[in-house]
Amino acid sequence: MKYRRARFTAVAAVLALVAAGCSLEQAASRDTVKVVVGYQSKTINTVTAGTLLRAKGFLEQRLSKLTADGGKKYQVEWQDYDTGAPITAQMVAEKIDIGSMGDYPLLINGSRTQANERSRTEFVSVTGYQPRGSLNMIVVNRDSPVQSLHDLAGKKVSSSVGSASDGLLRQALSRGGIDPKSGVEVLNQQPQIGASALESGQVQALSQFVAWPGLLVFQDKAELLFDGAELNVPTFHGVVARRDYSNQHPEVLDAFIQAQLDATDFLHQRPLEAAKLVADGSGLPQEVVYLYNGPGGTSFDTPLKPQLIQAFKGDVPYLKSIGDFADLDIDGFVNDAPLRKAFADRGLDYNAAVGNFANPAPISGTDPVANRPVTDAALASEVWLDGQDTAQPAADPTALLRAVKQARAQGKKVRAAYVPDAELGTRWFADKALWVRAGDTYLPFTTPAAAQRYLTAHPGGTQLSYEQAVGEVRS
Repeated sequence: MKYRRARFTAVAAVLALVAAGCSLEQAASRDTVKVVVGYQSKTINTVTAGTLLRAKGFLEQRLSKLTADGGKKYQVEWQDYDTGAPITAQMVAEKIDIGSMGDYPLLINGSRTQANERSRTEFVSVTGYQPRGSLNMIVVNRDSPVQSLHDLAGKKVSSSVGSASDGLLRQALSRGGIDPKSGVEVLNQQPQIGASALESGQVQALSQFVAWPGLLVFQDKAELLFDGAELNVPTFHGVVARRDYSNQHPEVLDAFIQAQLDATDFLHQRPLEAAKLVADGSGLPQEVVYLYNGPGGTSFDTPLKPQLIQAFKGDVPYLKSIGDFADLDIDGFVNDAPLRKAFADRGLDYNAAVGNFANPAPISGTDPVANRPVTDAALASEVWLDGQDTAQPAADPTALLRAVKQARAQGKKVRAAYVPDAELGTRWFADKALWVRAGDTYLPFTTPAAAQRYLTAHPGGTQLSYEQAVGEVRS
C-alpha cells in the first residue's frame, strides 16, 4: 500500500512539473512576438528587404534593441521563394506578415488579400526601381534566328504568369502588333525551369525579371532580345505588410522599415561588399549581382514616389487580362505613413526624397585613366579588376575601353566591366554589349534592335565586337 501511495505521489509530482513546464512555455510564447518575412533571394532588387537585410541581421538588431529597452522578445522567420505568387498565397493564409515582390505581383497581392481584414495588406515601401523599365527583359539563345519581337510570332515563350516579366511580355508584344494571347504560346514556368527550357530549345525565348536575363547572358547561355527600358515605363519592387499584423505590432513594422533603410545605406556605401553578401545568400555570381546592385544600376530608394504610383495605376488592367481579380484601389493600398515616420525618426526629409527621381547612387569619382572626374551619370561606366575591393570609375564607355586595354597591357585581369546603353541608359556588361564606332567615340547597345536604330539614323557608324573595340581604341 505504501509502495502504491509513493508511486502515485511521484507520478503526480512529474505531472505537476510537466504542467508547470507547459505553462512556462506558453507564457514564454505569449511574451515572444513572431514575425514571418517572405522574400526572394534571387530577385535581387528586393535585397534591401530580403537577402542583404537577412545577411546583415539589421532587422534582428533593431528588434533586439526593443527587447533590451524593456519590450517583448521577437523571433524572425525568413521564408525564401522564387516568385511573389507563393508569398501572396501565404499572406492570404495569414502565414507571412511582411513580404517583398515586383510591381505586378504587388497588384495581385493587394487584390487577393483585400477580401479578408486579417490578410489585407498595404504597400509600405519601395526596395528598388528603374525609371525606364529595364528590370525585366526578354532573352533568346545565342544562336537563335530570332532578332526582333516580330520574329516571336507563333513561337513558344517562357514566362511566369502574374510576374513583372509576364507584364513586360504582354506589353511588348502588344506594342509590336502581336496579340499576347494568340500570337505566341506562353508557357507559365518558374524562372529556373524557363531557363532550362530555353537552353534545351523547348522554348524560343524567355521573358523574366532580374537577375535571370543578366545571369543567362553572363553565362553565355543567351543573348538579349528586348530591353524592358524600350517601354519607358517605370518598374519597381516593394514591400507589403499585413495590416492586421502591423496594427497589433506597429513596432515590428517600424523596425523592419528602419532595418530596410539600414540595408539601403549599406548597399550605397559598400556596394561590392553588399554584392558579395547577396551572391553568397542567393547563389548568383557576384558579377551579376553587381550589375544590378552596383552604382548606376537599380535605384535603391524607399520612398513611394508619384512616378512609381502612377505607373502602378497603369498596370491595373493587367489583373483583368490574366484572370478574375477583384478591383484594387491603389490609393487605398499605398500607405506611406510608416515610412514617413521612419524618415522623421532619422531626421530625414521624406518630401525631398519623394521629389527626387534620380538614382541616389550614381557612379562617381575620378577616372584614373582619363584623369578627369566622372560627371555625367548617363555615360559613367565601371571596370572591376580582379583583386580590387572597389570598382574603378570610367568617365564614359570609350574611356572604359581604354581602361580595359591598359589593364590588359599591365597583365591585370578584368573581372567585369559595366557600361550604360547609349540609347536607353541600361547598365550592362561591356563584353556582352553590341558596339558601334562613331568617329573616335564608341557606343554600347544592349540589343540588336537598339544598335540598328542608331546605325539607321547615323549611316556613318560602324558596328564591331567588344574585342575589336578594345583592340582599336586609342590609348
